[in-house]
Amino acid sequence: MPIHHDTVAYNAARSASEARTCDLLARTIDRNLPGAENKVWHRHPVWFLDGNPIVGYSTLKDCVRLLFWSGQSFDEPGLEPEGSFKAAEARYTSVDQVDTAALARWLAKAALLQWDYKNIVKRRGRLEWLGPAPAPESPRPPAPKPSRTPAKKATKKAAKKAATRANRKAPRKSTKS
Repeated sequence: MPIHHDTVAYNAARSASEARTCDLLARTIDRNLPGAENKVWHRHPVWFLDGNPIVGYSTLKDCVRLLFWSGQSFDEPGLEPEGSFKAAEARYTSVDQVDTAALARWLAKAALLQWDYKNIVKRRGRLEWLGPAPAPESPRPPAPKPSRTPAKKATKKAAKKAATRANRKAPRKSTKS
């Protein structure tokens, strides 16, 4: 797929040095992730496979940051952990620092080794492994907290309240004869 026009515009709006780095990243990503959807997402170019974010980049004050959403699972030198999930990043201050062979290797792994970021909101912040192999070692998510009122108790309580309301509204029988 061709690089999206919003990504081209994003790159063109950078300084000359950043634009060269962004252009190289975009071309290399696009060449190595055929069929990936490219768009500007949260104001940064990102490539998706089946709606799952795979790789993207952004410019920071002093560098261009390349981010792989599942990059901590790659077990590759040159990528540093980023954030509290499974992302990893590489930072570049010039186009000469981009190792296109390493980048191609990371992109091949990115297509295979994925955590499900697409459904992270639906799963309330819990990531599930999508990759073909067993999930890499990761801490187990905390068990869900039990509700304060078990469902059975809540149902009984609601029934009792409804009965009390019905008794208040029911007309009283007269005891006079």
